[in-house]
Parts: sequence; C-alpha cells; structure tokens
Amino acid sequence: MGTALVYHEDMTATRLLWDDPECEIECPERLTAALDGLRQRGLQQRCLCLTACEASEEELGMVHSPEYVALVRRTQTLDKEELQALSKQFDAVYFHPNTFHCARLAVGAALQLVDAVLTGAVHNGLALVRPPGHHSQKEAANGFCVFNNVAIAAKHAKQKYGLQRILIVDWDIHHGQGIQYIFDDDPSVLYFSWHRYEHGRFWPFLQESDAHAVGQGQGQGFTVNLPWNQFDPELVLVSAGFDSAIGDPEGRMRATPECFAHLTQLMQVLAGGRICAVLEGGYHLESLAQSVCMMVQTLLGDPTPPLLGLMVPCQSALESIQSVQTAQAPHWTSLQQNVAPVLGPSTRFPEGRSLPLLAENPTYEAAEAALSPLQGELCLRPTPPICTAVALAVPGAALALPPGVLLQEESALREETEAWARLHKSLFQDESLVALGKILCLLGGILDGQVRNGIAVTAALATAATVEVIIQRCLSHGAQRLLCVALGQLDRPLDLADDGRVLWLNIRGKEAAVESMFHISTPLPQTTGGFLSCILGLVLPLAYGFQPDVVLMALGPAHGLQNAQAALLASVLRGPAGGRILAVVEEESILQLARTLAQVLLGEAPPSLGPFLMASPEEIRALRLLKAQLEPRWKLLQAAAPPPGSCSPIA
Repeated sequence: MGTALVYHEDMTATRLLWDDPECEIECPERLTAALDGLRQRGLQQRCLCLTACEASEEELGMVHSPEYVALVRRTQTLDKEELQALSKQFDAVYFHPNTFHCARLAVGAALQLVDAVLTGAVHNGLALVRPPGHHSQKEAANGFCVFNNVAIAAKHAKQKYGLQRILIVDWDIHHGQGIQYIFDDDPSVLYFSWHRYEHGRFWPFLQESDAHAVGQGQGQGFTVNLPWNQFDPELVLVSAGFDSAIGDPEGRMRATPECFAHLTQLMQVLAGGRICAVLEGGYHLESLAQSVCMMVQTLLGDPTPPLLGLMVPCQSALESIQSVQTAQAPHWTSLQQNVAPVLGPSTRFPEGRSLPLLAENPTYEAAEAALSPLQGELCLRPTPPICTAVALAVPGAALALPPGVLLQEESALREETEAWARLHKSLFQDESLVALGKILCLLGGILDGQVRNGIAVTAALATAATVEVIIQRCLSHGAQRLLCVALGQLDRPLDLADDGRVLWLNIRGKEAAVESMFHISTPLPQTTGGFLSCILGLVLPLAYGFQPDVVLMALGPAHGLQNAQAALLASVLRGPAGGRILAVVEEESILQLARTLAQVLLGEAPPSLGPFLMASPEEIRALRLLKAQLEPRWKLLQAAAPPPGSCSPIA
C-alpha cells in the first residue's frame, strides 16, 4: 500500500496559440513546476508512479454527450483561426490541436487512480493533470475545463465497483458547477464545495453557487457544505484546486501551502483513507508546486507542518457557515440540532454587499511580495530517523506491531529517572521505574526531533504519576504549549500552573465543567454521534486554537474508549502539533490498542466507528454548555461542527 502519482508528459502539449489574458495562465508550466517540486523534495520517488492512458470515448460518454465528444475530437484538425473561433463559443476556454488527446489523458489518469485505490494497489494518490475538469458540463467546455475528470471518475467508481456513497470535496477557489449539475439529483454522490462567491460577483457568477442550492429531487441535501461524519463515504474524490494559495492571480487569497496538508489530513479519516485527488486550478507556479508537495507529503503519511498565525475565523467565514446550515437544515436532522447560532441578525452582512477583493487591498500585494521568502521557510520537514516508537512497561511483552515501529529499548540515565521518580517514589517501583526510564528516553527523542511520535505503556498504578512527569519534563525542556487530552480516571496535576502553557482536556465524568480556560472536563459520549460531536465540535477546535508544540494523549483507568475511537482521536490529534504526539496507555489496554494506535501514528487511516447512533439530548446539552463558556476565549469553536443527529437526510 502507498500513494500513487499518475501523470503523462503529453499533458503539457496544449498551450494558448493567440493573445488572451484571461486564458494565458492555464499553461504547461503548471504541471512541470509541480512535478519538479515533487522530484526536488524526494516525494515523487516515494510514490508509485503510473503513466496515464487515454480514456475511451465510451468512458467520456458516462458524463458527456456524443455530440460534445465529437466536437472536441474535431479540434484535432482545425487551424488556429478555427480553434480561436470555436473557443469564443465557450466561457474562458481555449482549444489546441492536442486538446482532445490531453483531455482524454486527464480523464484516463483519474480513472487509473480510482482503479489503483479501489483494487488495493495503493491507498491513495494524486492525478497530476491538465486540462482541469470541474467546470465542464455535459455539452460544454467551461473555465479551462474540457472533460469533467472527477465526475467521470465518480461515475466509473459507481458502475465498475458498485459504490453507493461517494464524497467529492472541491476546494478550488471557483465553484465547480459542472460537478454540481451532473450530480444534482443523485443522492449517492455528496458534492461538498467551498469557494469564493462574493454574493455572485466572483466567477462563474452563478446563483446556484450560493448556499441555497441543495440539489434537486432525490438529490436534495446532497449538494452541500456538510459535516463529513454523517455521509460515511466509501471513496473520497478531491477536486484539488490550489488557486486559493498565496500569490495566486485568480483566487487572490492568502492560504499558505501547509493549509492544504491539513485539509488532506482531515480527509484521511474518511473512507478508510481511500482518497483520489485530481488537480484542478492553481496558477502561481511556486505556490502551486509547494501546495502540491504538501498534499502529497500528507498522502504519504508524513505529519502536517504547524499552521501559523492566529486561529480565529473571520466574520465572513462565520456568515457563510451560518448560511449553509440554514439552507441545509430542512434536509439534515443534525443541522436542526445546532449547538448555537454562529451569527446573530445584527452581525450579518447586508444582503448583496460584497467583501472587498484582496486585489483591492494592499495586504494582497504585501502577501505576494512575501511569497518567495515564505517558500524558503516552508521547507518540508525531514523525516525523523524514527517515525514511531513504543516503550513497554514489561520487557519482552508480545505486541503485534506494524512494520516500521521501533521498540524503545534504551533508557534515560538512571540518575535522571530516579530524580523524576522521587516526586512519586511510592508509585515508581522496580518494573515501573524501568518503564519510566524508557518513557523519558522516548519523550526526549520526540522533543529533539529524533522520533516523530510514540506510545508509552505504563502499569495501572503508575499512569497518573507518569503523566505528571511527562508534563513537567516537556515544560522544563523547551515545550511552549502542551495539549493534554486525558481519558478515564486521570485528574489534573494539582501543582500544574494555569498559565496557558498546558491545556488540560479531561474526557470523563458525569458533568461538563470549565474550571478555567485551560482546564476543561466533559463526559465521554456513549453514542457514535456524541463521540464525533466531542471530537469535531470540541477537541479539534481547541487543539488548533491552542497550537501546541506537543500533544499528550493519556488513556487512564476506566477510559472507556473502543479501539476505533482511540484511533480516530489519535489521528485527528496528529494535525495540530505537526505529528508530535505521545500516547500513554495502561498495560491492561495495550494488547488490544497497540497495533491500531501504531498504524494511525504512522499515518494510516483509522478504522470505522461502526453503526451510527444519534447524539443523545444529554450529550448535546453538555457540548452546548461547554461551547457557551469557552467561545469567548477559543474562537474556533464558533465555526465548529454541530452535533450529528442523524446518519441520513430527512425523508
């Protein structure tokens, strides 16, 4: 299993043959810059490289009409003047004598990627293609797009493999109206798009790009920007556009390349990690190359680099979220159980008012001017010598660990171990003292960059004391912010200062409580929906808002987590701290958890949580209570997902 990269150099053959400022940015260098970036960083060499083959006309016909396919085929024999005349019949399109060949290769690459993922040859992958596809429609080219690569790939997955739930995530800066039109009445495909709209003043200037467009007929509610946890897809297709990246002349936004690494990682918890990404837009060559590299690095299982800057949602984003929730609430029970209004009527923007474009804002020029030095700073992190290590409480315990996991045999110096243990001498005896030495050595490796992450196994009586030692060791050796997610009967250390260096989140007990902005307790939900609400609506926003250097995930006595739940928690916690996570697990639990935890720490997808059960009223009330108290300090909670109430739309 691994990551596929599908490409063919012939897709660089098309180029604009006349002057057209609108179309000149869609150039062959988009592909060569991205590929060069992957090669220079050693990422292409780590992928399974597949050479794209042309899609057949029958495969094109799964989406496009025979007449339209024939029209594009005819461009092979047209001269320059005829090509220009035909191009003017469409919006923002140019044709070239090689367009038909290149566009068939682009579709073929997407189909090969789907085949590779669904047959198990690879786990995920990227099709590096042009022309892009998400704007093209049944009988029309549009927005540089000729054939709809992702839509055809979705049809292929349904027809050849019998898939019944496919999620298409479109993060291109422009709305992919072509995909929306094709699956508008199809409930088996959930089209999830976010894009610039500006109240209809941003291309493609369509009313159906707004939140009120929810699908038609049986497909109502399946054209939506929806919380991912309810649809439970069997495959994720990504229309991977990078024109929202910093410096891009089309999007004029400021998303840094590492944003796309985090988006990719969030997708990896879906569909068992079966992700097929297909290149769409992206027109600033440096920014495009960096963003593609960040995505591929994440698909390969590498940790995401930390996000920089303030973790505060802007007002326009909150407005968009509320608009989508309002439009979708009639179709999804979960959105009727929203935790709290995102915006009140007094804070909404007046209807029809457009936010200023970044092109009109001097900060855009400043961002573009800063792009070159930024690229140097955003070097992809070198892989540590050890990816994942396990420190055992009992030497020689037989654990079924996946390949690539190191058993931590080395120990900290005895003097150091005993010095830390003196604080809890009654609890650290014999074997537990030996285990502490190994854990300190493992923690040191994580802090100095020699080990990416690890699992520390403790004796039951020593878990709380071990957690205290780990916290103190992190704070005394350079960690500025430590996120501790404790489950089960683990109390916050009494001598832990409430100075903002440690965020303690305890998931246990009967009551939700906020003792301070950095000391939070919540019950462990007993339903699938409640657990997902807790992770997506509380843990993840707090973790990203806190921006920790290291994450400590401690499973104490009576933690109550199932294997799949523990794996999902560990998987999402990898993102905020760049993969630097230490999981502390009691000896009694480790035989069941070891392999699953090690797999997600290595970058694999967590297993399914199983049948979906609605969040209970008590679980929803607990989350509402916490959010109401925490939102003034932790602003990302304003944009958090509402509690899932149903696994399917309302009939």
